[in-house]
Amino acid sequence: MNRIDQDSFRHRAAAYVRMSRDHQQYSTCNQLDVIRGFARQRNLEVVKEYSDEGKSGLQIKGRAALSQMIGEVLTKKANYSHILVYDVSRWGRFQDPDEAAHYEFICRQAGVTVHYCAEPFENDGGLPSAMAKNFKRAMAGEFSRELSVKAYQGATRLIRLGYKQGGEAVIGLRRMLVDQDGRHKFILKKGEQKNLQTDRVIFVPGPEAEIEVVRWIFQTFVAEGKRPTELAGLLNQRGILSFSGRPWTDGKIRDLLHNEKYIGNLVYARRTRKLGSRNVGNPPEKGIRIERAFAGIISRELFFQAQELFEDGRLKYKFTKEELLETLRALLKARGFLSRELINEARQAPAANTYNERFGSLLVAYRLIGYQPRKDYRHLAIKARLREINQKLMGGIVRQMVRLGATAVWNACQHTLVVNNELRLWVIFVRHNATNFGTSCWLIRRRARIKPDLTMVVRMDRHNECIQDYYLLPRLENPGERFTLARHNGIYLDAYRFQTLDYLVGLAARVRLPEAERS
Repeated sequence: MNRIDQDSFRHRAAAYVRMSRDHQQYSTCNQLDVIRGFARQRNLEVVKEYSDEGKSGLQIKGRAALSQMIGEVLTKKANYSHILVYDVSRWGRFQDPDEAAHYEFICRQAGVTVHYCAEPFENDGGLPSAMAKNFKRAMAGEFSRELSVKAYQGATRLIRLGYKQGGEAVIGLRRMLVDQDGRHKFILKKGEQKNLQTDRVIFVPGPEAEIEVVRWIFQTFVAEGKRPTELAGLLNQRGILSFSGRPWTDGKIRDLLHNEKYIGNLVYARRTRKLGSRNVGNPPEKGIRIERAFAGIISRELFFQAQELFEDGRLKYKFTKEELLETLRALLKARGFLSRELINEARQAPAANTYNERFGSLLVAYRLIGYQPRKDYRHLAIKARLREINQKLMGGIVRQMVRLGATAVWNACQHTLVVNNELRLWVIFVRHNATNFGTSCWLIRRRARIKPDLTMVVRMDRHNECIQDYYLLPRLENPGERFTLARHNGIYLDAYRFQTLDYLVGLAARVRLPEAERS
C-alpha cells in the first residue's frame, strides 16, 4: 500500500447501527444521521454500513451484522480503520460489561478504532473516557435488567386481568383483539399480532367443528379409555388434521389433554428465559394460574377426570414391554430405520418418552430388538452417567458443608456452587479421551460468562464410570479459550490436584474467634 493509499485508509470508516423493536428513538436512520455528522467533523469517509435491525443487544448471538464486522476485522478484510457507533448501548447491552470491552479490544488490536458518536467523551484510551465508558456499559446492562423486571411485572398484571400473553391459539379457541375498554374488535388470524399498545388479546370459543373435535377427544379418552395414540389414529383415519394442518400424533393429543385453556384457565411463567439465558422451568409456586379467566369449552369435571387418568399411571403402563418392542420392530420393518422423530410421528406407536420411561432410554429398546442406530450414541450414555455422578457428588458436598455450619447453594443450570455467599465455585466434569497415540487427555472448555473464584475440574477415569481425581484451580484467565489436561501436567498444575474433596469442604467451615480477637 503506497503513501496515498495509507492516508486514504486512515480516513475510511464503517458505521454500525442496531435497533431493538421497541426503541424507535434509536431508529437506524436517526443513528446514521448522527454518525455521518460525526464523520464529517473528523474528515472521515463512511465506506460501509452494518445494520442489526430488530435485534436485542444482550448478546452477540443473532446479531449477524456485528458478527460479520468483527469477523472481517479479525481476518484483515476490513477496508477501514474506524468503526462509528451511535453510543455505548448500541454496541450492546451485554450483561457482563467485560464482553462489550472484549469486542472493542479485538478491533483495537487489529488496528481499528471504535468511536461512540453521541457520547460526551472521546474514546481516546485515557482514564476519563475509560471510566465513563465502563460506567455506560454497566448502565446499559442494568437498563436491560430493569426492563426485564418491568416487562415481567406488566405481563403478570395483564394475565391477572384475563388477557393473553404470548403464544398462538389452539384448536377450538381463537384470539380476539379487544380495545382498552374491552370491546371486541376482530379475530386475529394465524401469525397476526396486535399493533396498538392499548389493545389486548383474549381467548374466545373457535368454530363449532373444532370445539366438537376437542370435546370428542376428552370424552373418548375418559369414557372409553382410548390411548392418545389410538385417538390420533382415529382422527387421522377420518382425515381430521390438527391445528397446525398436520396429522395428529401421540404427543399432540397429550398436549391437548393437559391444556388448561380448555377450562378457561390462563397459566403463565411455567418456564422463563430472561436476558438471553437458557430457557428453564420454574417451580410450580412461581407460576401464575388464573382460574376461569374466560369461558372454557370443556367442563372442569371432564378435564380433571382426564388428568387423573394420567396421574394414576393407567396410561403409562397400558402397553407391556413386549408390546412396545413389537411396535418398534414393525416400525423398523416398515421404514428401515428408527429415530425419536420417526417414533413420535408414527400414528400407531407410543411416544418416544414412553420407551425412555419403560426401558431407561431409547438406546436400550433399540438394543433389545437388535437395531444399531446409524449414529454412535454412546456419548449420550456417558453424559447421563456424568449427570448422575454430578448430582450425587454435589449433593454430598452441600450436606457436608451444611453440617459444618456453612451455607452452600448449588445452581445446577450454571454448574456453580456458592459457599457462605462469598466463594463462587464453578464445577466442570470432564470425560476421559484417548489421543491418537493412545495416551489420556481431558478437554476443558471454558465459558466466557462464568468468572468464578475457584474452578473445580472433576476428571473421570479411562472408562468414564468413576471419578479419578479433582483439580481446584484459581480463577481462569482468557475464559473463552479451552485447554487439555494430560495424565501428568507438571508442578504448576498438579499442585492443585487432589484425590478427595476434604480440603474444599474444610474451606467452608466457620471458626468462632475469641471475644478478645474479634475486638
